[in-house]
Amino acid sequence: MAPGPDDKTLARVLKNEDATRAFARQLGEVLESGLLITLSGQLAAGKTFLVRALLGALGHEGKVKSPTFTLVETYCLPGFTVHHFDLYRLADGQELHFIGFDDYLSPTTVCLVEWPERAGAKLPVPDLHLTLEALDAERRALSLVAGTPTGRRLLAQLESASSKT
Repeated sequence: MAPGPDDKTLARVLKNEDATRAFARQLGEVLESGLLITLSGQLAAGKTFLVRALLGALGHEGKVKSPTFTLVETYCLPGFTVHHFDLYRLADGQELHFIGFDDYLSPTTVCLVEWPERAGAKLPVPDLHLTLEALDAERRALSLVAGTPTGRRLLAQLESASSKT
């Protein structure tokens, strides 16, 4: 998802896994139900690691499986339910209909979607779109784009929180 002229963006370098966990905690502090968040990046860029860190920051204590083969894993957390999707195996966006994707979108859920580009135009505009790029074995470039007014508000909260640390 390329940012449009009115989209708010945030970029930072996550220097290691601890920095990724710290970012996940910050994101978890501003997260609210009803969100669609997409995650892009090449294989091994750290998308699933970031989701695991986020779920841990939200209080999930069990394992977090990559939904590469199941397409979706669901986690019931205090306050809302998180649906973690991996669309890597989708042949085209039409398949979203067959997995009932629209039924997962709800004011009481958060949907985290890896490989959103596989859905093409069939995926709604995300509140936040995160892109991770491996710079080397440890460092990741993180870019966030807010695609909705809610996303812009969350991004402003993340900027404010990071300026205090």
